[in-house]
Amino acid sequence: MNTVIFDLDGTLLPMDFDKFLKIYMHEISKKLSDLIEPEKTVQCIWKGTEMMIKNDGRETNETVFFRCFKDLVGEHYEEMQRRFDDFYRNEYKKARAATSQDQDMINAVHLLREKGYALVVATNPLFPEYATHQRLEWAGFSTDEFEYITNFEKNCSCKPNPLFFREVLKNIDKRADECLMVGNDVHEDLIASEVGIRTYLITNHMLNKYNKEIVADYIGNYEAFYHFVQSLPVIGNTDR
Repeated sequence: MNTVIFDLDGTLLPMDFDKFLKIYMHEISKKLSDLIEPEKTVQCIWKGTEMMIKNDGRETNETVFFRCFKDLVGEHYEEMQRRFDDFYRNEYKKARAATSQDQDMINAVHLLREKGYALVVATNPLFPEYATHQRLEWAGFSTDEFEYITNFEKNCSCKPNPLFFREVLKNIDKRADECLMVGNDVHEDLIASEVGIRTYLITNHMLNKYNKEIVADYIGNYEAFYHFVQSLPVIGNTDR
């Protein structure tokens, strides 16, 4: 193993998911309220999310998502896109109140870099790059600590579709047996095993909405993961 792939929300970034969604939906609906009725905004976001999750790899998630809004807002489409961009650079930061940092995870990432491992963020690419980078910063990381970070402008699939992990492997030029997937979602993250990637389930903020049987190569909380990283060998340049 020479590469560690991380989920973001609930893994690198401790998060109260319900609180995050409540803040996000309230703020984005208010931002677009003179263009679209708030309830329609929420409905369209969920419909766009559903379509991104079903994406078969032929279009970017961004294209799939905004198609849902294009018919709804008509001539106001360009203004709506401008508002979205402005929202992520301003009001979106209010959602930080639903998140925190974990020192064990921060220490684990830094130690992995020191030991020479390649690090990847494979968050479900439902958000623009700028929003994803913000959440990484909220978690206590800089984007240059990671070789590759998914986002909806460039990715064409989503978890729990195994195609998502094949896309990530292709983009980072790694074989499945070179990688470990670290995540907190039983349904979305452990699916990486279907393409041959070993898995580590983080139990803090664990999600298992379908009550699936938990099958992972490793299971533990943040502290246990840090101890796991301490046990890993040095494999490369330690001057990173």
